[in-house]
Amino acid sequence: MIRIARPGLERIPTYAPQPLVGVDLDLRDNTNLWGAPPRALAAVQTALQSAAPAAVAGGLPLAFAPANPITQYPSVGASRLVEALAATLGVDPRCVVTGCGSDDVIDAAFRALASPGERVAHADPSFSMVPVFARLNGLEPIGVPLLADGAADVDSLLATGARIIYLCSPNNPTGTVTPRAEVLRLIEHAPGIVLIDEAYAEFAGTHPLWAEATAQEHVLILRTFSKAWGLAGLRVGYGVGSPALIEAVVRSRGPYTVNALADLAAATAVTEDRAWLAQVVDEARANRTRLDALVRGRRGVRPWASQGNFVFWAVDADAMALADRFQERGIGVRAFRGLRGIGDALRIGVAPWSQLGRVAQLAEELWP
Repeated sequence: MIRIARPGLERIPTYAPQPLVGVDLDLRDNTNLWGAPPRALAAVQTALQSAAPAAVAGGLPLAFAPANPITQYPSVGASRLVEALAATLGVDPRCVVTGCGSDDVIDAAFRALASPGERVAHADPSFSMVPVFARLNGLEPIGVPLLADGAADVDSLLATGARIIYLCSPNNPTGTVTPRAEVLRLIEHAPGIVLIDEAYAEFAGTHPLWAEATAQEHVLILRTFSKAWGLAGLRVGYGVGSPALIEAVVRSRGPYTVNALADLAAATAVTEDRAWLAQVVDEARANRTRLDALVRGRRGVRPWASQGNFVFWAVDADAMALADRFQERGIGVRAFRGLRGIGDALRIGVAPWSQLGRVAQLAEELWP
């Protein structure tokens, strides 16, 4: 019999969220429920209109717009977005890499920057795909418990001697932030590469680390357009680092990972939708505070200091059973069982308060 899968692949879980029946308010994935950035959306609509056939004879199009985003390959490396990001962030375009979501950049970075058998250290709990990408690339993931306040334990991460240290801040799923001084200490003393995932940074208001990333050869900062920017369906992420590091990731990533419409939408958002972004972030942060205030001090639930576009509540009851209660009301929330150092917890994305009123009402019933 011919072996199909490589040995050990069966131990790597498939990412397959359970479908929710009867849910009309899905708060599981921390996407932007305020919608897509308006200028970016308009740019995509215009591009699609220009892609439509000008005339049809015998069922075949006679003419297309010169640059058709549907029938033509996109830029190899999303050049429009790279230029827009470089100008906005004040970095050299050689310091920017894009991908099909920031997890694509993580995957490529693991493949480019570490050899099979080397270690990837990360906080535990943190972004669930990190140990998966590590194992898929032949690396050994090492989980390090969070500190009591939810920050990453920098000393313990450094003590692993890992080739790559991955730090998510604000952390997923807790939303907690590692202080800037600790992040800089991690960068200074790391024995290898440091990946800093800032997928939720817009909601935290923390000072960007672009200058540190481009000045230090071993640092890669990751961001995404799936959260604050409201473009999750287009799958766009990017990384910022030194030219040598970015070149290595580009070699490992492959071409055409950002499609033409995603390139156009993200570049337009960065250059023309920043005022919209600021308004959405302000409202999301206000609603996050409002949700946490509902349950703070109540028995059986403990809100953590989330700085993402979600709340994170440690609970004394069965988190899956609580999520079922939310589902009965048509609301999808993320349940976690037995998190290291935490126990059971719920993660609930924020949205306009007109939608969150149902969450508030059920919270009052669950934790009176």
